[in-house]
Amino acid sequence: MKFVLLVGCCLLFSEPLSRAAPSFKVASFSTVLTEVAERIGGGHLAVAALVKPGIDPHEYQPTPGDLAQASDAKVILISGKGLENYLDKIQQATGGNVEVLAVGDHLPSLMLKPAEQSADPGPPAVDPHWWNSVPNMIRATEVVAEDFARLDPAHAADYERNASAYRADLSALDKELRRKIAQLPRDRRILVTSHDAFQYFAAAYGFTIASIEGVTTETEPSNKHVSELIEEIKQRGVKAIFLESTLNPKVSREITRETGATIGGTLYADGLGEGDAATYAGMMRHNVATIVDGLR
Repeated sequence: MKFVLLVGCCLLFSEPLSRAAPSFKVASFSTVLTEVAERIGGGHLAVAALVKPGIDPHEYQPTPGDLAQASDAKVILISGKGLENYLDKIQQATGGNVEVLAVGDHLPSLMLKPAEQSADPGPPAVDPHWWNSVPNMIRATEVVAEDFARLDPAHAADYERNASAYRADLSALDKELRRKIAQLPRDRRILVTSHDAFQYFAAAYGFTIASIEGVTTETEPSNKHVSELIEEIKQRGVKAIFLESTLNPKVSREITRETGATIGGTLYADGLGEGDAATYAGMMRHNVATIVDGLR
């Protein structure tokens, strides 16, 4: 009798346990794409989040442990558009045997003018911060879902269903943000930030951008650029400038002293943060509310 009960229990639990096993592993080098992968994958994927919230992706370098996890994955998610300056390390560690999906490379690019902030401006660069536009996130979800379905066709319908639900959430978020931004008169939509990370945001939501530093957080502003920015802020009557969660606020605070503008708050430019910015929707709500309230 005990043997019969034991066999019955094994049969009862064996099928659900096998279904719970992940189909494959995803290694994510983007906090935003980690959320995308988790929402699309449901219980079918094991997602290794290698870049953590609050980490500056411009300065991040993968550890040996990160590279080991990437080597064990079936697909590696990166932001693309040149953001990951350590891509060669990933390729060397994996021997080119793991697919790398540069999601941002599948989205339209915005080119930045040469970085006037530095002594050697160099050629125009691509802005890699594509996720600061919700419409871009909707398209990125489609890109990731299509790739997962190709890699795991047995669960393709689940991936598409999950992606469709996430896209619906993002569409609702986009409408919510536009209603909030509509509270701010167009002549006040001048966004001065620590570094040049909001071009896609500006294009999607009708802002003009001025940044203190360049497209990467490693670009130092020249005295000439800071002086010109101070004059622009004065002439256009900009009421507030904004700090960023991963950057030193020293120059920003100097500019407020020279212009009379206030610090409007801290934005999350390079990915998810903590607290109310721990999800993509929370990050975007935080940024938009901070910008609108600071400039209004």
